[in-house]
Amino acid sequence: MTSTLEWLECSRCGAAHDLSAPRALCRCGGILLARYRLEEAARTMTREAIASRPPNLWRYAEVLPGSDAPVTLGEGMTPLLPARFIAQDLGLARVLVKDEAANPTGSFKARGMATAVTMARALGIRRIALPSAGNAGSAAAAYGAAAGLGVDLFLPDDTPEPFRLEAAVFGAVVHLVRGDIGVCGRTMREHADAALWFDLSTLREPYRAEGKKTLGYEIAEQLGWTIPDVIVYPTGGGTGLIGMWKAFEEMEQLGLLPAGRRPRMIAAQAEGCAPIVAAFQAGEPKAVPWPDPHTYASGLRVPGPLGDALILKAVRDSGGTAVAVSEAEMAEGQLALARGEGIFACPEGGATLAAARRLVASGEIGPDDTVVLFNTGTGLKYPRIPGLRVP
Repeated sequence: MTSTLEWLECSRCGAAHDLSAPRALCRCGGILLARYRLEEAARTMTREAIASRPPNLWRYAEVLPGSDAPVTLGEGMTPLLPARFIAQDLGLARVLVKDEAANPTGSFKARGMATAVTMARALGIRRIALPSAGNAGSAAAAYGAAAGLGVDLFLPDDTPEPFRLEAAVFGAVVHLVRGDIGVCGRTMREHADAALWFDLSTLREPYRAEGKKTLGYEIAEQLGWTIPDVIVYPTGGGTGLIGMWKAFEEMEQLGLLPAGRRPRMIAAQAEGCAPIVAAFQAGEPKAVPWPDPHTYASGLRVPGPLGDALILKAVRDSGGTAVAVSEAEMAEGQLALARGEGIFACPEGGATLAAARRLVASGEIGPDDTVVLFNTGTGLKYPRIPGLRVP
């Protein structure tokens, strides 16, 4: 199993970049996307061959960067669980939950960090840094430790303690910043040591999205190489949504999926930080940074996602939509997943159920649709659920 990674392509201007050195954004400011020799990959990446491989992210080696010598903690192939009680409550034939809490460090961020840190090590980088709302920092700290890299994290000073403890345990240097993740990013890039590290921020390097795209590969494989009608994804930085949309395109070219039919992609956000929803509803191609972002779902508190144009394009091209839900709705979603399905979801996971509930009520999700909800991490890292009294 050998990677067929060939070049990096700017999503904005189409310029090609080679793989010889660490890459950030294109000269035009566009996000770089990894491109593969898919015709070559298709010769070995058959459904039968994939099924015989170890049950982790790297089973899709031909379309992943650095798969010849990965930094791995066993990430990927998380369960796609039938949510029978939720389906009955919503009046839907089939609801499934992709439970990313089963990943190392308890969240989907393990996927992107596995590929990004793998490539950082391969390219000779010795120290990485990134702003984080919590889970990305934890994953970067863990994979950095496994790769022998130095890690600097810039976290909002109100980041829940479990995230800060986790990062410190793995040996990361934690910088607490007054402000949201956008402020953290600016503080990091203005830091006196900024020249000493490589910026691993969301979509500012090309390889985190490659790990996240395996969410799409796994869903298709777990459904017998079919796709659901609807995917509801909690959207902060949106790397997973962008990655999955890329994965569906790749799978069509690889012959793993028939062309011409893809899931409707739903971006779920919080009412207190909904730049993608606002741009979608206004018909805009890009989002305006959200003023005064606030939500207890720290992963959704991203006021100005770098990948806004790619997120909006994927949602629109899929025939999907963007939905903002309240804090109370998110909390209700967490409790429903816990008490109905035995899944202690993070707030972001609760947001996907809340968004689905709204879309069922509006008729945008129909009773015969197969719906995949994402729980992007464990609820155990969050100290509270609004409205829930703990004895």
